Amino acid sequence: SVHLTMSVQVVAAKMAEVELKDVPGKDLAAESPVTPMSEGKNLAKNDPHEAGSSAAASPTAEPSVKAGESSPGLLTPNPVKMPQASAMKRPDPQQNGGEAFVNRDGTVAEAPRMKKIQFADQKQEFNKRPTKIGRRSLSRSISQSSTDSYSSAASYTDSSDDETSPRDKQQKNSKGNGDFCIKNIKQADFGRREIEIAEQEMPALMALRKRAQGEKPLAGAKVVGCTHITAQTAVLMETLSALGAQCRWAACNIYSTQNEVAAALAEGGFSVFAWKGESEDDFWWCIDRCVNLEGWQPNMILDDGGDLTHWIYKKYPNMFKKIKGIVEESVTGVHRLYQLSKAGKLCVPAMNVNDSVTKQKFDNLYCCRESILDGLKRTTDVMFGGKQVVVCGYGEVGKGCCAALKAMGSIVYVTEIDPICALQACMDGFRLVKLNEVIRQVDIVITCTGNKNVVVREYLDRMKNGCIVCNMGHSNTEIDVASLRTPELTWERVRSQVDHVIWPDGKRIVLLAEGRLLNLSCSTVPTFVLSITATTQALALIELYNAPEGRYKQDVYLLPKKMDEYVASLHLPTFDAHLTELTDEQAKYLGLNKNGPFKPNYYRYY
Repeated sequence: SVHLTMSVQVVAAKMAEVELKDVPGKDLAAESPVTPMSEGKNLAKNDPHEAGSSAAASPTAEPSVKAGESSPGLLTPNPVKMPQASAMKRPDPQQNGGEAFVNRDGTVAEAPRMKKIQFADQKQEFNKRPTKIGRRSLSRSISQSSTDSYSSAASYTDSSDDETSPRDKQQKNSKGNGDFCIKNIKQADFGRREIEIAEQEMPALMALRKRAQGEKPLAGAKVVGCTHITAQTAVLMETLSALGAQCRWAACNIYSTQNEVAAALAEGGFSVFAWKGESEDDFWWCIDRCVNLEGWQPNMILDDGGDLTHWIYKKYPNMFKKIKGIVEESVTGVHRLYQLSKAGKLCVPAMNVNDSVTKQKFDNLYCCRESILDGLKRTTDVMFGGKQVVVCGYGEVGKGCCAALKAMGSIVYVTEIDPICALQACMDGFRLVKLNEVIRQVDIVITCTGNKNVVVREYLDRMKNGCIVCNMGHSNTEIDVASLRTPELTWERVRSQVDHVIWPDGKRIVLLAEGRLLNLSCSTVPTFVLSITATTQALALIELYNAPEGRYKQDVYLLPKKMDEYVASLHLPTFDAHLTELTDEQAKYLGLNKNGPFKPNYYRYY
């Protein structure tokens, strides 16, 4: 102990010879009241950073710390208490909160400069840290941090600060064309890079371009589309254009448009009417602008959800005289087509792409299996292990969601109306329940039914505090969001596409994308899977457009199985996969053509 005392005295004497320099106050925390030396024995326990200050004066510590660096004293595991006789630390008001050592002879020496945590008014405040974009305080209240998050979800807010509605702007691309309405044409270069990345994961569409662009199977086709406007859709649109079609496009979801992709399409000459965050009025306005153009008559419809088809039936029924067919890819849209057919109001052939094997078993199942986790993580940062989750519906979408959540360690319940799907859920290891049996205890509720009013106000009222509610179906009808827009409930936007709905007693639920499609509103979906769906859509358009008169009646059809198999075969080279070929004897034994189709129409791919 004598040696330690002498060493400290020597260091203190040397420090007294150092000329005191100005220290910018903004690099140091405000000084707390001086801790009496009699309390030194409790210093390390109560404030480890203060203890580090004492340790910094030991012979093993550096005499000073540069601004922006961590203090060596903070790394000392067992800081040594400074003897009272050596020196006493006190605030120096002339140094804007800096610290100094007062030696025995009354001289003042500069103390080591370091960052430390101060506790003032029972609130922990951190020093400001210099960054490349300037200084920003990391001290924030809970309410501030909840509304201004630094998580990955922040990247999904609108990329432009311009609040002017695109409908009020006069926009033109570099060639002077203004037949589009998007958020910001200046994002076109960024969008083009996104499209080029998507092309690498969409091998079948790229192969289709090479194989068919010479003969132009869609020459003369005028396709009006209403789908999610993403980089993957852009690859489909440009493929249709390469095959000879003219395209005009609107979005089928108010939140799923990638603004930069829409800009790239507009710059490329496509008539696109969509932007992320449309209002309901904007949504229908965009569809109308897409359809209603003097001197341009569509002859093919590519729809996702049936809204475009519904709008043409409602506003421009005479257009169906020249329309050769409809291609529909969603459960909701197909359901509406079958309703029209049953009522005798379907006046053109329609292709049910949703129930094609290459759509249902891949897009609905494998895509949702991956994108459900992506959407929930980006919006809520939730940990899935141990969470209780109820998935409403055990179709292909529900199966994908359940498989992913189970693999992450969640406790998964399933609700179902179909006894066959219900039995599948039981055999897959999920507990089949009614929603009202588990609604009070679950942490996450996911709807995948394609129905309406699956989660009604009664269930929302009974949910636990912090329950996450979201929808993986196409339409926003599964969760009764309208019932939540009442005066007694408070809505708080905490992130893009994330709302807290707060009850009078303080309970809150976390509602994602206002009950709309989670994965395309709040995250992205795997490009490769969308390649399968998009190729199926392209082949369906080619089939309907080129079909001879009378092949297809005014009804709803499935894509021929031979085409399903062709779509699948186009994606196999990606995996370096090699198909086995039937011998003549084997083909004769099975009663099949050597080139397919290989399964009868009644075969179910499970």
